[in-house]
Amino acid sequence: MIDVSSKSSTLRSARASARLTMNAQTILAIREGRVPKGDPLMVARVAATQAAKNTQLIIPYCHSMPLDYVGIDFSIGENSVEVQAEVRAVWKTGVEMEAMTAASVAALTLYDMLKMIDDDLVIHDVRLDSKTGGKSDFKEAFRTPLRAAVLILSDTVAAGSKRDTAGEAVASRLRDRGIDVTDITVLPDDITPISEKLRMYADELKLDMVLTTGGTGLSARDLTPEATRQILDREIPGLAEMLRTYGTSRTPHAAVSRAIAGQRGKTIIVNLPGSERGAVESLTAILPALLHACSMVLGGIHTESVSRSI
Repeated sequence: MIDVSSKSSTLRSARASARLTMNAQTILAIREGRVPKGDPLMVARVAATQAAKNTQLIIPYCHSMPLDYVGIDFSIGENSVEVQAEVRAVWKTGVEMEAMTAASVAALTLYDMLKMIDDDLVIHDVRLDSKTGGKSDFKEAFRTPLRAAVLILSDTVAAGSKRDTAGEAVASRLRDRGIDVTDITVLPDDITPISEKLRMYADELKLDMVLTTGGTGLSARDLTPEATRQILDREIPGLAEMLRTYGTSRTPHAAVSRAIAGQRGKTIIVNLPGSERGAVESLTAILPALLHACSMVLGGIHTESVSRSI
């Protein structure tokens, strides 16, 4: 299975369909309730719902997940029944396979219940019709690449007695998303130099975002939040709350993080943890929201996620 432990849960939905063709007399039997095995639509709806909830038992590499909604509808034509399945969940992976499994099992159940009165049954066109909630729905489009800096804050790294990995990993993650990392700097944990550097990034370089690593804990030298708050025009509490929510779902140690996020001019500044894993996972968690914030600052508009046709 693919490791999805670093992903954040979002509202996922998918619609899938399948079509079963049959003789016109079979359609009439369904409408008039004359199918010997009972109501095929009712049984197919129950079977499809069960199938969606148990997809991980049928498709080996599907993750188990708590589904929030499974809806099964039928459209009856002159010689066919079309199944429409919709599945929704707030989870880390998509529900496309759950929707397609539901549609497939509904069609198979109809086939099973009707085969004794119709030798011409054929299942057609099992397909995914749309999906929402994946990473492609949270991508922001920018005319030119965003410009960013990574500020590594650590006495030991600045003194050369320890090698930084968190800052480089954050910069690599940004580059992977097409963001231009214009500067990576190491500073000791002193408020004045940190504040001056953040002010320079925002006022002189006019960067779109600055990510700091380290100095967000409770030791006497953890001063990054204080240095950041000094130069902010306003805070963005939601980003910091997301960092802690995401972090505490993985380790209780994240609860003592004092990281903040905010805006100076048109620059978004976010404090990340000092460990490589913590910094990268935290960035992954907030990146869709961070990019949306940059888009808003640059004059973008609020948009709702919409279904992507397949």
